[in-house]
Amino acid sequence: MKILVPVKRVVDYNVKVRVKSDGSGVELANVKMSMNPFDEIAVEEAVRLREAGIATEVVAVSCGVTQCQETLRTAMAIGADRGILVESGDELQPLAVAKILKALVDREQPQLVILGKQAIDDDCNQTGQMLAALAGFPQATFASKVVVADGKAVVSREVDGGAETLALRLPAVVTADLRLNEPRYVTLPNIMKAKKKPLETMKPAELGVDVTPRLKTLKVVEPPKRSAGITVPDVKTLVEKLKNEAKVI
Repeated sequence: MKILVPVKRVVDYNVKVRVKSDGSGVELANVKMSMNPFDEIAVEEAVRLREAGIATEVVAVSCGVTQCQETLRTAMAIGADRGILVESGDELQPLAVAKILKALVDREQPQLVILGKQAIDDDCNQTGQMLAALAGFPQATFASKVVVADGKAVVSREVDGGAETLALRLPAVVTADLRLNEPRYVTLPNIMKAKKKPLETMKPAELGVDVTPRLKTLKVVEPPKRSAGITVPDVKTLVEKLKNEAKVI
């Protein structure tokens, strides 16, 4: 069984994001970038399935600029067998990425696609669902446990009312939540081994995909700063301020 794992290069979660002075987007120059944390969980789950003898190959895929090769090398250091980079300097929106992944699914014929539930840069939470729709695959989002056996994937997921368990016929799309697993620490020997693993590069046009943006960002602004708190002398004053001054959200 082959597993396809899309991974995205994003601003590292430890970095304080800054907006560009012209409001056109987020500042990326000289900013530490890393793999989207939810995608890292997806890679870990795919590698665990291969180590358990359920999967035979794990293929990591990334879409974006040349530097996405570093993200793919990280995925291969975790345990992915090879990488595919669909290189593009254009802004890749969720629909474009989903179309690219659909073309790769047609080409690679994986039995399972595991990806993060969302990226921490745009928080769109759309790519997995769009891919499932385009490919005609069953899907399970926000997975906290995945068991693959007998041509099915049994997925546990958290919902507003509690927990839900779904059984999907393969091939299928699964999006990973935080509770699915804890990614392993990438060791130096595995980083060195990853440099020797195959990494294929192609363009969206080679897959017959038009990545022209459908949406235009008008302006990006930072959220308003929170005002400082105050200390009140007694409960009566607190009640008065809550009644007359507190803002209703």
